[in-house]
Amino acid sequence: MKSKMVAGLLGIFLGAWGIHRFYLGYTKMGIIQIVVTLVTCGAAGLWGVIEGILILCGKTITTDAEGNPLEG
Repeated sequence: MKSKMVAGLLGIFLGAWGIHRFYLGYTKMGIIQIVVTLVTCGAAGLWGVIEGILILCGKTITTDAEGNPLEG
């Protein structure tokens, strides 16, 4: 089982690089986040921070790529 706390913190601190998406198994979306961050010269890094906060709040991404609920 994947941890909601780990996914949220990865999103907040490394979300610009899609690390939280890779952790949860969403590889394609992780690659998209990397590309968007590079194309916008880092401005899209806010996307990952917002997702990290929403994961911790339980508002979005409540399961991993296999459909298992996040722990914690």
